[in-house]
Amino acid sequence: HESIEASGARFVRQPRTPQIYDANFAARERAESPAEIDALLEAADRVFAGLGHRHFLWDPETSLPFEARLQLDGYEAEDQVVLVLEGPLRARPPALELRAAESDADWDSLTELCWLDHQEEAVKGFHEPWPRSITEQIVAAKRMKAPAVRYFLARADGVDGAFFSAFPGENGVGKVEDLFTRADLRGRGIGTALIHACVEDARSRGAGPVLIGARLDDTPKQMYAALGFRPLCYQRSYLRTGL
Repeated sequence: HESIEASGARFVRQPRTPQIYDANFAARERAESPAEIDALLEAADRVFAGLGHRHFLWDPETSLPFEARLQLDGYEAEDQVVLVLEGPLRARPPALELRAAESDADWDSLTELCWLDHQEEAVKGFHEPWPRSITEQIVAAKRMKAPAVRYFLARADGVDGAFFSAFPGENGVGKVEDLFTRADLRGRGIGTALIHACVEDARSRGAGPVLIGARLDDTPKQMYAALGFRPLCYQRSYLRTGL
């Protein structure tokens, strides 16, 4: 992705996936005064001209006046709890057929699972129903991160039924994320097996502690805590769509 430093922020964009929020966003915003905040928002409009959204990532040094401006301008906040695993996982995984996504066929299979995931999210009310083209752009953005981010597929009953990813990080702190299992295959330990595989993969490539994030309004955070992850901090982002 292209990274641009301007007006007290870092802007990241990826023209190949223009509708994907996590590929087109601003971070490390340091504007505080009204003039600085106006300049930052104007810079965002220039960098992301033609996009239908604006996405800002919060961090502990983001100023309160800038955050208040986003709230005033109609941005919606989304929080995640971040947990960390510093020792071994508590549960033993079942034996399953797992493989890293490498071939075009693997990524096609991951696209089908992502499509199921996004339809389920819409039913839960996490977002409006998306066209399949959005899912395809999201998967394209995931594939651009490979091989640093490694996606694993789990196969059960003769079909690919789940996926998860591992990243070793660049400073010894890894991250695993993006867990999904088909509804008809849940309750069989497939998610636990994928978490084990991805933690092991991240650590085999240099990670020590491993992070995982979870939505505050969803249930996986309890599963992660039961496996040995402990709450560490939270993340926030601000999104505005329909521009």
